[in-house]
Amino acid sequence: MGAPDDDDSDTVIIQKGKRGEEPSVITVNCPDKTDLGCDISRTILDFGLRIIKGDVSTDGIWCYVVLWVVPQSSSYKVRWKNLKERLVSVCPSCSDSFYLNQPSPHAISSPVYLLTFCSSDRRGLLHDVNQVLSELELTIQRVKVTKTPDGHAVDLFFITDNLELLHTKARQDETYEQLRAVLGESCDFELQLAGPKYDNLQYISSLAPSVAEELFRCKIGDNEFHAQALSSDMTKLKKASVTIDNSLSPGHTLLQISCIDHKGFLYDIMRTLKDFSIQISFGRFSPFNKGQRELDLFIRQKDGRKIVDPEKQDAICSRLKVEMLHPLRVIIANRGPDTELLVANPIELSGNGRPRVFYDVTLALKNLGICIFSAEIGRHCTTERDWEVYRILLDDNCNIDMSTMVGRNRIVDKVRRTLMGW
Repeated sequence: MGAPDDDDSDTVIIQKGKRGEEPSVITVNCPDKTDLGCDISRTILDFGLRIIKGDVSTDGIWCYVVLWVVPQSSSYKVRWKNLKERLVSVCPSCSDSFYLNQPSPHAISSPVYLLTFCSSDRRGLLHDVNQVLSELELTIQRVKVTKTPDGHAVDLFFITDNLELLHTKARQDETYEQLRAVLGESCDFELQLAGPKYDNLQYISSLAPSVAEELFRCKIGDNEFHAQALSSDMTKLKKASVTIDNSLSPGHTLLQISCIDHKGFLYDIMRTLKDFSIQISFGRFSPFNKGQRELDLFIRQKDGRKIVDPEKQDAICSRLKVEMLHPLRVIIANRGPDTELLVANPIELSGNGRPRVFYDVTLALKNLGICIFSAEIGRHCTTERDWEVYRILLDDNCNIDMSTMVGRNRIVDKVRRTLMGW
């Protein structure tokens, strides 16, 4: 294993693998706080890493986490120094006293900027822009993309800067320079604070009732035949096992989860437990074994007691099974004469959406050779929860016949597999 990062701080230590196939080890040693596991797993997912093994323990005051990670793609260049800084930023300060039942402090909202550019349209354009913004650590909050009749793309990206430097000329010049390297010198850019323009695009335009019902349904039946028909991979996902046992520990409930592996597996579990205000005292995320990932967690309620209420146990297990089956929803629908791809993911109670969804969707469409006619990202509220929804009108000038179920299922399957990391 490589040497630890040379930063003086020991809150987060990263040992990089000596070879490309060897996992790197991230160690977090800090005061505990509510939802720390969710914050850490979300940050790691945001940096294009996959957690393959892990251990976590806490006494309610201090937390110790060890995670083995690998890049989601062998070609992906991980910004380790920036990752360490981000992980340190989500950890409580050692100068403060934190306890499990203490609510997480509200983070100061980063200013939202509107990046507008106009360039010649081409296949893969949106993904290439996505990749540049990701490498610059600029997070896309909303997007509005349209194509003009003369073949140009007019894109509005509402972004925040993880480095909090976008107000400086040097950071803006760096952004323009890297975008021009991808889009060409003829591309026109404008960057400004979003203001009221951002508020007006918080929520997507209304969905047809039939589309909303299909996109946000809680269960997918085996006998149903629709745009989200189960592929063989989705059938394997239905074998997820979630059990609760109160007999092995006098003070904790044992939660055991077994499921086919997917990208963001640990994040999906942590955000779900976060929504139920569940505290994790000890956990072990086992290596990949016979096509399955297994996770053992000793948990408690927010009041420090075991989970003995059968209704609450059923609610936790049911929600976790749903999140293992389809943490992201992907369907294709008709929007007038056009074909629309819709992707949805649940929003955490803190207001955070899932990282890198738009990046993966645009990558899948680029690999399929499909141009994007227009795109929109926004929020949608159902009676049970809030969702982040991606609405993408597809250009039918490609090698896939979108009028057939075979062609549509091919697109859905490719997008879903990219999102799940298969």
